[in-house]
Amino acid sequence: MMVNELDLLEQKAFYIGSSRNLDQSDKIIIGLPMDATTSFRPGARLAPYRLREVSEGIEEYSVYLDKSLEDIEFYDAGDVILPWGNVIESLRRIQRITAFFLDKGKKIYSVGGEHLVTLPLIRAYKSFYSDLVVIQMDAHADLRKDYLGEPLSHAAVMRKVLEEIGEKNLFQLGIRSGTSEEISFGKKYTNLYIDQFLSVLDEVKNKIGSKHVYISLDIDILDPAFAPGTGTPEPGGISSREVFKSILELSELNIVGFDLVEISPPYDKGDITSILGAKILREALLAF
Repeated sequence: MMVNELDLLEQKAFYIGSSRNLDQSDKIIIGLPMDATTSFRPGARLAPYRLREVSEGIEEYSVYLDKSLEDIEFYDAGDVILPWGNVIESLRRIQRITAFFLDKGKKIYSVGGEHLVTLPLIRAYKSFYSDLVVIQMDAHADLRKDYLGEPLSHAAVMRKVLEEIGEKNLFQLGIRSGTSEEISFGKKYTNLYIDQFLSVLDEVKNKIGSKHVYISLDIDILDPAFAPGTGTPEPGGISSREVFKSILELSELNIVGFDLVEISPPYDKGDITSILGAKILREALLAF
């Protein structure tokens, strides 16, 4: 028997200010609790729930945007129910749910989960937006052919994303870690900005123009001093303030989707990474 898409979702907590009316909301939050291919420290599957819990500690109003969550209609759809250990089926379900909401004209804001969850999101988005470009904010290039022989890995996710959207349609910001092969590949086939972030946003915006844009934000783009709760922390990153400024600047683009990934609550300190994630999500909901 065919399962309805909404039956593949479960709700354990709500993000602050979310509507209970799906039909009246044009923005949708989806949790993607998966960390099946995490290569160092697991726990990212716990992030969607924890981020919702700590969202109660932030304001609905943004001083940066002079706007409140009360001013918009958004719906927290809960988490996609994923079969633990079955990567292929997990990715299939994520893509199916994403396509379901896109078909209803919704804009999706996803919370991972490991970075591999971005792949099915992009697969669904690409079928709706033929000119799709992706902005990746990340410490790691994620351009390996495979990791330990497995091509479906969070360490290889952007290589697979590139196959979906085509060369030079991926903009990689803040990258400060990768193999020599990854960096060489990125210089040839992506728009790779090594250890550059705010200073290149004008160039990125000019290159993208009016194309449809998907943003994938890996929390480890931040320095571990600001975001210790992540599976693969990488010293030398950006600050929280820089992330908020980038959201404001990139809001000028035609943003059609957003995900926040790789927060790992078990390695957090006083929930500061989860609270940061909740605030990033608020800014994205209001700005994009």
